[in-house]
Amino acid sequence: MITVLVFGQLKEQLNCPKLCVELDAIAPTNTLNNLLILLQQQYPEWADHLQNNVILSAVNQSIVSTEHLIADGDEVAFFPPVTGG
Repeated sequence: MITVLVFGQLKEQLNCPKLCVELDAIAPTNTLNNLLILLQQQYPEWADHLQNNVILSAVNQSIVSTEHLIADGDEVAFFPPVTGG
């Protein structure tokens, strides 16, 4: 089981702060990109927001690329970039 967390404006856009995904559902390889594809298939209304190239991804609180392999028990987070001034 993978825990998916969503933060910032993305959380408001998706109206879902957290969900759980079975690792077996992510095929053929357990990459972050395949998780994104699965989420877009299961929640088509999320597709535009999850395809945004500025969305950042983290696995177990470390920022990673979409080719990162995920494992059972991982915590995946999606969030927009943070800016300050």
